Amino acid sequence: MNEIELRHQFHQLAEISGREEKTHTLILENLREMNPSQIFTFQDNYNILAEFKFSEKGKTILFRADFDALNIDETLDIPYQSNCEGVSHKCGHDGHTVILLTLAHYLQKKSLKEGTILLLFQSSEEIGEGMQQFLNEKIIENYHLDYVFALHNIPGIAENTVICREDSFTCSVISLDIYLHGKTAHAAEPQNGISPLSAAIEITQRILSENNPNLYDDQYKIATLIELHIGEAAYGVSPGEGTLRFTIRAKNDDLLQQFMKGIEMMVSEVVSQIPDLHYSMHKLQYFAACNNDEDAVHKIFKAAKKQQLPSIHKSVPYTWGEDFGLLTQHYRGAMFGFGAGEDCFPLHHEYYDFPDGIIRNAANMFYELINQVSEDKT
Repeated sequence: MNEIELRHQFHQLAEISGREEKTHTLILENLREMNPSQIFTFQDNYNILAEFKFSEKGKTILFRADFDALNIDETLDIPYQSNCEGVSHKCGHDGHTVILLTLAHYLQKKSLKEGTILLLFQSSEEIGEGMQQFLNEKIIENYHLDYVFALHNIPGIAENTVICREDSFTCSVISLDIYLHGKTAHAAEPQNGISPLSAAIEITQRILSENNPNLYDDQYKIATLIELHIGEAAYGVSPGEGTLRFTIRAKNDDLLQQFMKGIEMMVSEVVSQIPDLHYSMHKLQYFAACNNDEDAVHKIFKAAKKQQLPSIHKSVPYTWGEDFGLLTQHYRGAMFGFGAGEDCFPLHHEYYDFPDGIIRNAANMFYELINQVSEDKT
């Protein structure tokens, strides 16, 4: 198995969330060569679960990799450019997938004495839907999971450096659409309509005034205005509709829910002050915070030491959302970062490309975590 050539194949396929048909097929082709005990696929999504069962005794550990790409043009002049116009792997999910396939290769070549290893190849991570789809299938309820693990490559950190922390590794994030419904009027007679403008301005100002950007504070929370849209290019019409879009994030799920409840109450209060103005709200793309279990984090740092990899104990969570967080709401485990290089472009940057040199070391970390968990007799 040439992991670099395989990573380049996945990079070329680049498919957006929920449409990863060719990527799904390539994963299955490679997985079948590893002879897992079972492979589970699903009718309504592209998630894949591979089971490597070595005995009824022992621990059951799940490792996850994501495989969707982004709506970003491929600008790199490389021989393995994305074949899909306007779509490319700018978050490194192509690399994450090959790391997990490399682990599958290890499991085929180095049979374990006992236990069950589950490899979850997850669709639709970028839109926060894939993990919930997987949990809805209830296949995981057939197992007694001892630990769940995942990693994410981290640009700006030296290659092969392990980064982790207890509690929230990534923030809890949700997107929020607020629709304001009034009444149009002739532009010459705006008083005959119901404009959403004043409400939109007040709502925006009040939401943003709640921001606490101090990541070291337990009350860290940030609302980012993504869009404020009122009216159209119709110069004879005073608009009656408005749309506000926000991304809301907080240090943990409880704080996010408090923030959201406060926003809902505030929107209701503002709108109620304008007769016949109404509103509706739509929540989407929810990413639960990755709740890193203390014991799982301890095992991650022990595995890094055993593999002679440098490590960093992060003092604050990453502010981005991660779909793996939903799994850590239900099962003991942790996500950790894996350095992608100090000169690597940031995630979602048009010049980003996954560093092939970290694939084997990352797969070795996963395999060493199996050893760490297996040695734990509790």
